[in-house]
Amino acid sequence: MIANDHQHAATASTGAQDCVPTPSTHRDRVRSFPTHLSGAVGFLALCLATSGLAYDRSLWAADKPRVIVTSDGEIDDECSMVRFLLYANEFDIEGIITSSSQYHAHGHNWAGDDWAEPYLAAYAEVYPNLVKHDPRYPAPEYLQARTLLGNVKSEGEMDEVTAGSQRIVEVLLNESDARPIWIQAWGGTNTIARALKTIEQQHPERMAEVAEKIRFYLIWEQDETYQNYIRPHWGKFGIETIISDQFIAWFYHWTKYVPAEEQKYLDSSWMQANVLNDHGPLCCLYKAHVKGDRGFSAGDFRSEGDSPAFFYNIPNGMRSDESPGWGGWGGRFVKVRENTWLDPVLEPGYQYPEGRWYTNSAWGRQRLKQEIPSDAELIAYLKPQWRWVAALQNDFAARADWCVKEFNGANHAPIVSVDGELTRQVKSGEIVNLAATAMDPDGDELNVRWWRYDEADSAKAAVTINKSDSLTEASFVAPNEPGKQVHIILEVTDGGTPPLVRYQRVVCNIQGD
Repeated sequence: MIANDHQHAATASTGAQDCVPTPSTHRDRVRSFPTHLSGAVGFLALCLATSGLAYDRSLWAADKPRVIVTSDGEIDDECSMVRFLLYANEFDIEGIITSSSQYHAHGHNWAGDDWAEPYLAAYAEVYPNLVKHDPRYPAPEYLQARTLLGNVKSEGEMDEVTAGSQRIVEVLLNESDARPIWIQAWGGTNTIARALKTIEQQHPERMAEVAEKIRFYLIWEQDETYQNYIRPHWGKFGIETIISDQFIAWFYHWTKYVPAEEQKYLDSSWMQANVLNDHGPLCCLYKAHVKGDRGFSAGDFRSEGDSPAFFYNIPNGMRSDESPGWGGWGGRFVKVRENTWLDPVLEPGYQYPEGRWYTNSAWGRQRLKQEIPSDAELIAYLKPQWRWVAALQNDFAARADWCVKEFNGANHAPIVSVDGELTRQVKSGEIVNLAATAMDPDGDELNVRWWRYDEADSAKAAVTINKSDSLTEASFVAPNEPGKQVHIILEVTDGGTPPLVRYQRVVCNIQGD
């Protein structure tokens, strides 16, 4: 993913002492069923989670984001791959493509053309247990067939047509599925650029159609192909493009700007207990810090700078994929030019660069290089990412448990459904009532919190949510700001171990009297 103090180390260990699965433990729980649960997907989730019934994959298709991962195989990409595979049930994975970057290519800190193979093999080992928790996990053979080598010979190389680039072409030209395709660049964009160039050369009449399907999430611009080819040739089609610098909340220097309260989910004691030890062969491959590594303890979180690219697509109820400005597990962004969204910079008068957003220009990376102690501005800049550390790490821990435990011995996220429309037209001064249904597959007690995501909305007035801890009786008064929006988040956390959270977002468009 990125060049830094820790280049790829093929022999790096996890720091874990024992990578042996613990025998499953069972706990008897009385599951409480809601009297109603709106939406077929919620009902199917309930049935599948609690009964193990067979299912028709087509019933789930509309709610599973389609994703293509391109990765340069850096050590933090490998950490991200462990987590990504544990979330394979949440996506329709169309491709896992190895690409190069300015930091990694043949002859330059290269992890190997087959770096992903050990992770796929370990996934195959834990797959029989994962499907006990969700039958939507894809078969190992399915993932293996879609893991391909892209353009890797040098930084930015996009002349050669590769198996990886052709897979992207195949997916983009396929007319049988109209859902958007989220193309993630964990490394350079050169293999993506090669695929788009093939389409431009061979099917120029289909460029607009193809562009309408594409959504980009780029972890920086790790070569020049986005600026030199994709933007000049495809920019006119307005492809939604997120280019993230906020990911540095999850990369190597997290101790410098993630608040202490969140750091406890990244330190050795938490990582060892919840992921690294006794969680099966896939988690055993997770390359946490080793003893004596630049002052870190053995087992400390190392880096997952690329994970926000798929955090963004996890269907957790935040609806963040409806607009990059709405915010969620993958960050929150502002529209800077065309349909390109970058990180919200809080510095007054700041001017975004016209070209690449990467290590030499992105605001956070530049601020980090200044090594300012207790940099409050950098901490604030990264809040759209680090604010979710606890929720994401607990979710990761639960899925690590799924690798080795039976359904009744592990925790599963609550299922939440808001009553009424998720996007509403409300009048200034109107009392907006908020109610929802929630259940927990494991019968755990649920904690409810309604809160305003004011960074994501446009209203300026304060909003007080009455009975914010009530699932069915919360309300607020719409501000007298016609034309503005208020975003209300329902956050439901279960009482299991680890505690898991899911959301619903209610977007209120304020109308005049």
